[in-house]
Order: sequence, then structure tokens, then C-alpha cells
Amino acid sequence: MIDLLDANNLAENLPEFTVSDLSTLIKRKIEGEFSYVKVRGEIGRISTPASGHIYLDFKEDKVVLAGIIWKATVQRLTARPEEGLEMIAIGRITTFPGQSRYQIIVDELRPAGVGALMLALERRKKKLADEGLFLEEHKRALPFLPDTIGVITSVSGAVIKDILHRVKDRFPRNVLIWPVTVQGEKCSVEVVSAIQGFNNINSNSGVPRPDLLIVARGGGSIEDLWEFNEERLVRAVRNSEIPVI
Repeated sequence: MIDLLDANNLAENLPEFTVSDLSTLIKRKIEGEFSYVKVRGEIGRISTPASGHIYLDFKEDKVVLAGIIWKATVQRLTARPEEGLEMIAIGRITTFPGQSRYQIIVDELRPAGVGALMLALERRKKKLADEGLFLEEHKRALPFLPDTIGVITSVSGAVIKDILHRVKDRFPRNVLIWPVTVQGEKCSVEVVSAIQGFNNINSNSGVPRPDLLIVARGGGSIEDLWEFNEERLVRAVRNSEIPVI
């Protein structure tokens, strides 16, 4: 045991730091020790302010790690964070002395395997099914021979060539193409915009309003196709007055 005299001597021999000096030493120690790390955790709180950055939490039981994804990184993410989804983040550990905090600056984010994605998909399907979005009575009848077909896809892929070939070969019709990105963070936003855009065509625009919409892309992994499972896209299809394939 350390008696009172020893404790006093120990205190006298300790170096004295200013708050700034101590914060700087802690920052150097933590960031120097860990620098780049890979961490797995369930996505908790997500905040997306107007700045374009994403602030989020990675959690496990009662332990939480704060994270930041800067706007430039957000624009090149192949998978967006989603509350409740287990994901793997790669990034740098940094400290924020102003609030005695540490966090991870995320440079790369991906789902923790297909199992995590499938679990998230089942949860989403149940939520939307409980709202009645998949009821048969909401499905719109497909026209037998549409005069105009709106195609929402990438113009650089093989899919559009296949569609145009089949239409020309079987029953030539007027085809309107709305180019979109079919993979990555921009995909669902652009597809939703295209569906809404085709629906908003009126008789005064000089462009025929499609009788049928086709949203298409080629094959791919579940990760490649994940944007087509976005809730906003499902709702856009449900709200479309034009039937969607």
C-alpha cells in the first residue's frame, strides 16, 4: 500500500500538463497507435445534415463508436449506411479534444456479408408488406400492346440493346429511354426521379407519355443490385400511375 507520505511525493514528482498539452498527447497516442482500422458493428443513429456529410454510430451491445463519412466519401460509397444493418467500416481513428471524444473517419463501408443484407431485406419487406404496399389490389394491369414504352436503364450496358432488339423483333413500338446509373449510391435516386419524370409528362409537352415503364439492368451480386431494394424506389413504383415492370 502507498501511505499518505508516498502519495504526496508521487504527486510532487508527476509532470504538470495544461489541458491542451494533455489533449495533444492523447491525440498523438491514440491516432499513432491505431491509425487505419477495420471495424464491424451494427449501424445505430444516422444523421444526414445539409452539408452532405454523414454522422453515424457503430454499436455492439452497450458500446458505441461514433463515425463520420465526409461528403466526398459519401459520393463514392458502394453501400450506404442503414440503421440496424451490420456493416464493416475501414477508416482512421481520430480524436476530438473539444469534447474529449474519439471517432472513426470512414473511408470505405460495406455490408458484413450477404447474411446481413438478407436480414435487412427481410425486415424491409415485412415493414412495407405491413403497410400494404404489396397487396394484389394495388398492382396495375399491364397494357396488351402499349403504344409507348419508357425504359429506365443505363445506355452503356447490354440491357438496352436487348430491350430494343426484342421490341423491334416482336412488335415495333415507340421507346423512350431515360438514362440512369444502375449501381451505387446514385442509382435509386436517379431511378425514382425517372419514374416520377415519366409520370409527370403531360399532353402539352410534345412528348408521348409512356403506357408502360421498364426498369432494367443486367445481372450482378446482391451488393451490386442492392440499390433496387431501396424503400424510396419501392414507394415510387407503388405511387406510379403508369404500370412498372
